[in-house]
Amino acid sequence: MTPTIEKKETPSIPADADFGAMETNAREAANLLKALGHECRLMILCSLVEGEKTVSELNARVPLSQSALSQHLAKLRHQNLVAIRKDAQMVYYRLQSDKVEPVIATLYELYCK
Repeated sequence: MTPTIEKKETPSIPADADFGAMETNAREAANLLKALGHECRLMILCSLVEGEKTVSELNARVPLSQSALSQHLAKLRHQNLVAIRKDAQMVYYRLQSDKVEPVIATLYELYCK
């Protein structure tokens, strides 16, 4: 017997949709997906789901040289996916966007545990 797959109705775009906002949101989503396309950046983001971390703490989890890790963190900052907090000599990284956290948390649950 073939299993029955329930077909979901495809949502339609309303006639008064704000295509400018959709374009901005699509660009933001594409930036997130590009960042997730590299396993080291994905590991960094998954580590930050647990809370803010220093570069040393991230370096203990992500098998990269400190130089390579810093380059990935700079790229994530440039894409507005992570933010920093400085406390004296320490720099702490955290997920920046409320939109990023649920996506990363879901990936963390599925793949990073």
